[in-house]
Amino acid sequence: MANATPVRVRFCPSPTGNPHVGLIRTALFNWAYARHNKGSLVFRIEDTDAARDSEESYQQLLDSFHWLGFDWDEGPEVGGPHAPYRQSQRMDIYKDVADKLLAAGHAYHCYCTTEELDARREAARQAGRPSGYDGTCRELTAEQKAAYEAEGRTSIVRFRMPDEPITFTDLVRGELTFTPENVPDYGIVRANGAPLYTLVNPIDDALMRITHVLRGEDLLSSTPRQIALYKALIELGVAKEIPAFGHLPYVMGEGNKKLSKRDPQASLNLYRDRGFLPEGLLNYLALLGWSFSADQDIFSVSELIEKFDIADVNANPARFDLKKAEAINADHIRQLDVKDFIAACEPWLKPPHANWAPEDFDQAAWEAIAPHAQTRLTVLSDITANVDFLFLKEPVEDEASWTKAMKGDPAALLTTARAKLADADWTSPESLKEAVLAAGEEHGLKLGKAQAPVRVAVTGRTVGLPLFESLEVLGKERTLQRIDAALAKLAG
Repeated sequence: MANATPVRVRFCPSPTGNPHVGLIRTALFNWAYARHNKGSLVFRIEDTDAARDSEESYQQLLDSFHWLGFDWDEGPEVGGPHAPYRQSQRMDIYKDVADKLLAAGHAYHCYCTTEELDARREAARQAGRPSGYDGTCRELTAEQKAAYEAEGRTSIVRFRMPDEPITFTDLVRGELTFTPENVPDYGIVRANGAPLYTLVNPIDDALMRITHVLRGEDLLSSTPRQIALYKALIELGVAKEIPAFGHLPYVMGEGNKKLSKRDPQASLNLYRDRGFLPEGLLNYLALLGWSFSADQDIFSVSELIEKFDIADVNANPARFDLKKAEAINADHIRQLDVKDFIAACEPWLKPPHANWAPEDFDQAAWEAIAPHAQTRLTVLSDITANVDFLFLKEPVEDEASWTKAMKGDPAALLTTARAKLADADWTSPESLKEAVLAAGEEHGLKLGKAQAPVRVAVTGRTVGLPLFESLEVLGKERTLQRIDAALAKLAG
């Protein structure tokens, strides 16, 4: 039976710095849940913190979501019935609701100073009691308020929590209960009148008719407070219902610590700059707390959408494994149509990545070697070093590779290999392989040992694309010239 209420989820990042993979994982799960349920994704920008938010970060968010292939049904660039979708443009709404909460007795002015709050918290800790707000200003008389104001004190607005447990069923963690002593009254408006996250987030969710809130585990402790606020908003006619909440597991980094925005491997830009495919990165991020099936780790975005259910998300922390992320990305590279692979590599074959002159780039040679390169890459940026031997006038000078390959009597081996290659069929990689194999046999070497000096002479490196296909694309004349140059270096 179809849901009576269409699914409406939201993703609401703050534009503070580069997007990180934990944030992208949250966006992915919301997007996949919306698409799986034929629902709506609302993209909202939480930019009420003028000291930390920036327009540059806002543009980076939009650019990142476009790169990843996310689309949204309401929000920046597409609009919608609940605009505006930037909180900085909704301040009048928040003030109006805060005034209604005060008038109805759901909130009150708190005149406690920071020093007083700190002292009372410390005393509570020393006594082994919960150290949250103790309700000092909960029932102030008009005379007490006037006296505080006469002292020149300013006040924040606090929400009045109910004196009863709050129980809800988390979509990931099951039934949870929070007792009153562990969820004290909390601030919703600063002394300067600026609304806090604790107020604006639930108000926007209520007005935008969000049905499911899927977010990080770090926000779990705020959920009972928001549920209480929702009940007040329903009473005031601002909200219609309390959304379902699901809290996604932590993503752990090195040392089994929660992956922080400051961790280098947390930055989305790192993966873009290295040449991860969006599909590969999303495939891996989906596995951080969810699984496609017991025996399949590689899947497409459309397959993810088809199978994704928040009920299948695991509550246990998920460890970010860079090696596994790379392996999954490599699989997605290999699945590309070769024409798409050629196009995807294009940025890494141009300045500033390319170490050759632009006029020396040979499109035909690149397209000929591309199918062989596609099977070898982990990330797209690997392509530059794998094909530069085709476009450089001379191969790179990698002394470690030279030292490793040029052992025994490399000059004798290269001389024999050169002679046999000169007589080989250059339209057949197999013929080139037989030439080097025969040269090795004359010197008592197996193919692996025999081809190493040839590879370094021609490409500059001990590791690279399939050698004989590489020689075919490079061509007979340039290959023999490079072997001659290596012989000269050995003789010198």
